[in-house]
Amino acid sequence: MKVLVTGVKGQLGYDMANELVRRGHTVIGTDVEEMDITDAAQVEKFMTENVTDAVIHCAAYTAVDAAEDNEEICRRINAEGTKNIAEMCKKLDQKMIYISTDYVFDGSGERPWDPDDERSPLNVYGQTKYEGELAVERNLDKYFIVRIAWVFGVNGKNFVKTMLNLGRTHEELNVVNDQIGSPTYTYDLAKLLADMVETEKYGRYHATNEGRCSWYEFACEIFKTAGVDVRVNPVSSDQFPAKAKRPHNSRMDTGKLAGNGFQPLPSWQDALKRYIRQIQGTDPGEGNLRETE
Repeated sequence: MKVLVTGVKGQLGYDMANELVRRGHTVIGTDVEEMDITDAAQVEKFMTENVTDAVIHCAAYTAVDAAEDNEEICRRINAEGTKNIAEMCKKLDQKMIYISTDYVFDGSGERPWDPDDERSPLNVYGQTKYEGELAVERNLDKYFIVRIAWVFGVNGKNFVKTMLNLGRTHEELNVVNDQIGSPTYTYDLAKLLADMVETEKYGRYHATNEGRCSWYEFACEIFKTAGVDVRVNPVSSDQFPAKAKRPHNSRMDTGKLAGNGFQPLPSWQDALKRYIRQIQGTDPGEGNLRETE
């Protein structure tokens, strides 16, 4: 199979290209330098000249707080850029995987969100990702919408790296304890997405590592796993104001994965252990990027 991976320099795109190459697929990896997804003419030209069987669309504007002040560029990338990709997938009869987010929900209640629950975003980032979902659904029949949350991987910035960096310079940290969700390790997610793209089991899915925690509990486990001695204090979101409003309930029901024959991801604690071993240089087996076209 020949697969186009957008956002190949990002956390997920990096591991996605790796996994596909490992399986013997041909990968065309792009980032903004190769194909600016906000430019419809450029997208049409590139995808027509590089026809593939499928597109895994990882490229996105993900700076949640900055999006509040940069709504136009966020929408151009997450909504209009996705629409450009989806329209070409329709024209070329390609299947598409669109990576979305828990932020399409309003975070109310305590019940885990079902893939087909009503979407009602709280912030600009979530709204533009929701608009991206709609662009995929309105243009295609052969699509997967895969919502993820609290992502960490080798490439780029993430909460785990931020905590470990802060742990080197702080003896005490405050971390919010009233937002609940599930971390997602891109190495594990890439395997699942590769499984998906090899099938025709289309639809909306939630794909995070198994288990749930607060950001405070996540931070505590990070320091425990890494052997870093830092005191972590639980605080409410009100004590830790941010420009973009975050959902308190980011629990997501991943049961549809097993129901459709896909292997659920390992526990987030197991994923974190493997990830920290990797970034500390004690487990080089995960995530060495091989050459792509």
